[in-house]
Amino acid sequence: MTLDERKFMILKAIIDDYIMTAMPVGSRTISRKSGVGFSPATIRNEMSDLEELGYLAQPHTSAGRIPSNKAYRLYVDQLLHINGITPEEKIRIDRYMHDRSQQVEEMIRAAANVLSDATQYTSVIVAPQIRSLRIRRVQLVKVSDTMALMIVVTNAGIVKDAAVRIPEGITSEHLFRISEMLTEQLQEHTLSEVRQIFAQMFRDLSTHRRLLGGVMSAMEEKLVEDAPEDIIVGGTTKMLNYPEYSDVEKAKNFLSIFESKDRLAGLLKKSGGMEISIRIGPENEIEELKDCSLVTATYRVGSHGKGTLGIIGPTRMNYRRVLTVMDYMGHVISNLLSGE
Repeated sequence: MTLDERKFMILKAIIDDYIMTAMPVGSRTISRKSGVGFSPATIRNEMSDLEELGYLAQPHTSAGRIPSNKAYRLYVDQLLHINGITPEEKIRIDRYMHDRSQQVEEMIRAAANVLSDATQYTSVIVAPQIRSLRIRRVQLVKVSDTMALMIVVTNAGIVKDAAVRIPEGITSEHLFRISEMLTEQLQEHTLSEVRQIFAQMFRDLSTHRRLLGGVMSAMEEKLVEDAPEDIIVGGTTKMLNYPEYSDVEKAKNFLSIFESKDRLAGLLKKSGGMEISIRIGPENEIEELKDCSLVTATYRVGSHGKGTLGIIGPTRMNYRRVLTVMDYMGHVISNLLSGE
């Protein structure tokens, strides 16, 4: 038995209805939908075939059918097309994001809230990793006779700082000139490339080697190696609005996912370098997400750095809506972080 065009149409109508209502769908409901054009008897027969093929399940003898994870996978892979976001939503998102684009951390937090509000699911955003961003400027500011604050500004506007020990006798004017030299040498290079550049600087310079050694160590140890995953979550409790999570234990298990940022980061990194990744139900490795779907998308910072957007929702998630919003939000964030 194979899926012909009629079975495709009926299955899509069932999934669309179940996404909206969370109620088992009957043949009479589908027959009344505009564009279906089949009798309840014909639809019942097709639904029986779809159940036999593993695309539908019948929770109760007298009830309608509900889609299986296999059906959602087919829906996502073959039946789903991303629509453009409406002009009104575009204006609202653009205005909200541009108002908060001066500080990167604030913009990422705003993006998480926008994603969650627009989809009514839980959103997760991983900020661009500092080691992949390119240096725009390095500034050394004297704070005492033996200490300076090193400030590194990246191409994404992300600012990182670290304390650096300086030799006695170094003046603020000296630090300014060294800052200019560092900016000239390191500009447009990533933080992960600093060791090679500093090695050449050590060979070329006879003075300030001790200070440069301290700067290099601070960049590698404080800014790169110790850099935590910057993860922002939006709408954590929105999933509790869905009947699937009315059970207290199930809700608690879901909320426990957000207690560890490392766990969340690992979850989103599973998508690798894919522009769009959709994992449905058991396709998720984490036990607490076996009844959820996770949709991830990448956004870029210029041609080098990148981060990840994620939406977590029930398996009957409105995939079309989620993909539409994430596609647009990915472009908005990429443009803002790239200064376009």
